[in-house]
Amino acid sequence: MKAKLACILAAGMGTRLGKRGRQCPKGFLELGTRPIIEESMEKLRSVGIERIVIVTGHLAHYYEKLATESPHQIILVHNPRFDYTGSLASLYEAWSVLKEPYLLLESDLIYEKRAVEICQEDPSADLVLVSGPTGAGDEVYVETRGSNLVSMSKKSEDLGSNILGEFVGITKVSRNLHRELMALAEHRLADEPRLCYETDGLVGCAATHPVPCRLIPDLQWAEIDTEQHLHRALSTVYPRL
Repeated sequence: MKAKLACILAAGMGTRLGKRGRQCPKGFLELGTRPIIEESMEKLRSVGIERIVIVTGHLAHYYEKLATESPHQIILVHNPRFDYTGSLASLYEAWSVLKEPYLLLESDLIYEKRAVEICQEDPSADLVLVSGPTGAGDEVYVETRGSNLVSMSKKSEDLGSNILGEFVGITKVSRNLHRELMALAEHRLADEPRLCYETDGLVGCAATHPVPCRLIPDLQWAEIDTEQHLHRALSTVYPRL
């Protein structure tokens, strides 16, 4: 079933981008003529997404202005603890408005529209997108058993032999998986506020809830956390999109 809802995590402080990260949220970096989050939202709309939840934090006023331009489509949720919590806490802030299956993305992504098309067309209720090697630096590797998620790590040597590829940061989440993610968050966030939704949340749930992974070997995409990432995105990835 195709999702009609998306959630974009956009609370991060962009500290590894230095001055650039202090000036604007990563979603408002411009590689072309518009902020990358606007380009992402356009791709989401083109595959049937009708409403987009954006979880804000750092420099939230950028997103508040964006929401005024699409008041019937964008739902803002603020993470007031963005400066000392991780992405799972941001997702937890949005639990009450995520009442149906959704696509979960990060605000600092650029990607081919094919990525979200595949998520929407795949019959699996849950889906983690995985790419071939990018050489981008700071990769998160995905270990699977069969087609299902087992673990993720930035250190491939910490995983088993069946490494499928790299975590993209685009995930389809069913109502059942969402409930399990929220239960995990409620149980652990008080003591571990910096947990990540992927390496802690998705992997934690995968122990009891099968989470299918799908490899797209030639997918063009980039996450922008550092100046090195930005340079690669501008010089190599964005021209191919």
